[in-house]
Amino acid sequence: MTYRTAVILAAAGSFALLAGAFAFQYIGGLPPCAMCLWQRWPHAAAILIGGVALMLRPSRALAIAGMLAAGSTAAIGLFHAGVEQGWWQGPTSCTGSGLSALSGSDLLSLDAAPPLVMCDQISWQMLGLSMAAWNGVLSLVLVMLWAVAAAKARHRG
Repeated sequence: MTYRTAVILAAAGSFALLAGAFAFQYIGGLPPCAMCLWQRWPHAAAILIGGVALMLRPSRALAIAGMLAAGSTAAIGLFHAGVEQGWWQGPTSCTGSGLSALSGSDLLSLDAAPPLVMCDQISWQMLGLSMAAWNGVLSLVLVMLWAVAAAKARHRG
């Protein structure tokens, strides 16, 4: 596999995962929780890094930056999956324990507030894995593609 092919596949993978997240949100009607939104930013960074990497000569630094972006979203996704499974506590701002911060009037308000989506609730899963877990697993594949790109890039001083 060439540097260019690895970068294209890695950036396209982040694009596909990000597009899938937006499709679940806007077509599937599944609003994201806070941790879901956190997972999107590193994909956006990886897409941008991929675009820059394709315009320049092969760069180990850009490939490593892409690897770090993909690794970040993988880590957030796998942490989020653990929160969903109850393996560890997530941020109180978006888990069941965060409800204690809401008053009774907040809970009964009729104002058109956005839906409260809890990070510890699984809204969709396939083959026993939630969206967060799938993002984590597939993003680890993207980390490997970025690593291939880094190995193929010639070291430039």
